[in-house]
Amino acid sequence: MQASTPVPLSRRERQIMDIVYRRGRVTTAEVLEELEDPPTYNAVRSALRLLEEKGHLKHEEEARRYVYLATTPRTRARSHALQHLVKTFFGGSAEQVVNALLAETELSPAELDRMARRIEEARRAEEES
Repeated sequence: MQASTPVPLSRRERQIMDIVYRRGRVTTAEVLEELEDPPTYNAVRSALRLLEEKGHLKHEEEARRYVYLATTPRTRARSHALQHLVKTFFGGSAEQVVNALLAETELSPAELDRMARRIEEARRAEEES
């Protein structure tokens, strides 16, 4: 069952979901190969089953093994994660997020130009509405 409000994930669950999104389809063994400081095979299998119960994954059977896939498109998962980040760490303020990015990230001139263009597009869209 997939909830409309995502169930928060543990650090290990987020690591597993990152692997799933990066690879698209994974087996327990493939997740185990990619995890830093990996737990046991059974612990990974349990985590995958729990992620499936939480609605983040589904599985298909292939050659007597389970292959796991994300139930939510990466773009939607990213949007939920970003909303949570902005609300939790920046009091819901997009301006504070941008200020933090500018202060703590080395952005190339091209990245700054793209950000400036995106801000102008948002400004024009706001004026038109």
